[in-house]
Amino acid sequence: MKVSARAEEILESLWINTVEADENAVHLETLAISHDDQALEELLRLAFIEIHGERVRLRKEGRSEARMTVRRHRLAERLMMDILDIKDASANARACEFEHLLHHGVDTKICTLLNHPTTCPHGKPIPPGECCDQARQVGEVGVVALTELKAGEQGEIAYLAANDVSKMHKLMSMGVLPGNTLLLLRTYPTYIFKVGNSEFAVDEDLAREIFVRKA
Repeated sequence: MKVSARAEEILESLWINTVEADENAVHLETLAISHDDQALEELLRLAFIEIHGERVRLRKEGRSEARMTVRRHRLAERLMMDILDIKDASANARACEFEHLLHHGVDTKICTLLNHPTTCPHGKPIPPGECCDQARQVGEVGVVALTELKAGEQGEIAYLAANDVSKMHKLMSMGVLPGNTLLLLRTYPTYIFKVGNSEFAVDEDLAREIFVRKA
């Protein structure tokens, strides 16, 4: 049964504030909803959630739907950035609108198009789908952090997960930009890679923030 867009937003917020935050329940105020919210009542009828006083808990029955809602949203964010090249302040709002359309296998097609990314543009994990597991089984690992490559392997830079502006500028000054090819030369004691005709060295923390599509 497909839930309403508003109910999906509540499920997404619940997943982020409980499962990802390692919390059992979340206060209604955190979710910015009231007891008489129709979408909240919808989730109660579906037995996806339960409420104790002012706190809401995601039930086992609702975890799968919440997980898939988060997956769709973060895939939509990747689509906005990687394919549509929308990186301004409107990107998240557009992703919120688009995620509600990614049902009935559309999310699988988008995930495959994006080569099964593991994180959203903000570095948050994208819950894997069956397509991701199948791709890994046949060796198509999709988008991975630079730290998962072996010396001698190369790939196309997919995106940067660095939230720190100074780190982002440092990587960009090296030519570490989406679409460029990166060849990993060495992994210890630092990660040494080649972009174009130039070689660069970064520590492991920074290497984890560079994501590539393996060639």
